[in-house]
Amino acid sequence: MFRPIPIVFLVAVLASGVSAAADKAGAYPTKPVRLVVPLTAGGPTDILARIVAVPLGEPLGQQVLVDNRPGAGGNIGADIAAKSPPDGYTLFMGTSGPLAINSSLYPKLPFDPIRDFAPIILVASAPFVVIVNASVGANNVKELIALAKAKPGQLNYGSVPGSASHLSTELFKLMAGVNIVHIPYKGAVTATTDVMAGQIQLSFASTPGSMSVVKAGKVKALAVTSAKRIAKLPDVPTIAESALPGYEGSVWYGVVAPASTPREIVQRLHREIAHILDQPMHRERMIAADFEPTTSTPEQFGRFIRSETAKWAKVVKASGAKPE
Repeated sequence: MFRPIPIVFLVAVLASGVSAAADKAGAYPTKPVRLVVPLTAGGPTDILARIVAVPLGEPLGQQVLVDNRPGAGGNIGADIAAKSPPDGYTLFMGTSGPLAINSSLYPKLPFDPIRDFAPIILVASAPFVVIVNASVGANNVKELIALAKAKPGQLNYGSVPGSASHLSTELFKLMAGVNIVHIPYKGAVTATTDVMAGQIQLSFASTPGSMSVVKAGKVKALAVTSAKRIAKLPDVPTIAESALPGYEGSVWYGVVAPASTPREIVQRLHREIAHILDQPMHRERMIAADFEPTTSTPEQFGRFIRSETAKWAKVVKASGAKPE
């Protein structure tokens, strides 16, 4: 004969289950956490990852170890992170490349940037600086657009094929309606050097890689590609305010975990990283390294990744951009 289970017993069982889950989440982590960086040691992404990883170890009570896995435009590191166990012990310092651009740029990826990751937090961005050789007869973006329209196909810009710099320049071309010829480079530093030497006329150069030559007056800085002016170049306007309202094209960086990572762990990591980003000492280190600190909730970061994926897919299709 069926006998109803006492309510008190059910409440006790449910409470013990919640308590066990809380204990499990509360115990995390019990060993070092790996932060996969999809680019080489010493580069901008690696520098930013270490600015976050070192102080993150303190509240977690475990070291956060940076694991550099470069190659294939960030896809190798992303694939390693995506296929790691979803237990909070592998995180990924993703950039706009593997998390938003590469799904349109590469014919087939071994991972899905949206399906295979759980967003944690958007950490920073690094806009580009529109630099031109000193001899170019343009001192602002409107004059650059006018010059490009007067000389279609006669101005050249350099970038690594398929990079965020490449696509940000193609977005500029589409919105401005100009024909500027792309010269492919193996490295962004070489493109900046050739702008200084007059081998090419312009480049959308990364802030970490171009700030020194801009400050030294070796090139003319016409604009930055972010939505707002940046702290290190407060007198340099944005492209949006100069000539093309709504324009924005920057490299951005954020921490994600493999999909299905427990919600409690995602929230814990978000809380701890957000606290780091809120500390003046760490923000100043990021700004000193030419990053613009930012933040988000996991939900906001997820929406941002989806919107960026759609945005760059249109640019890739319209420009016919191919990876290096």
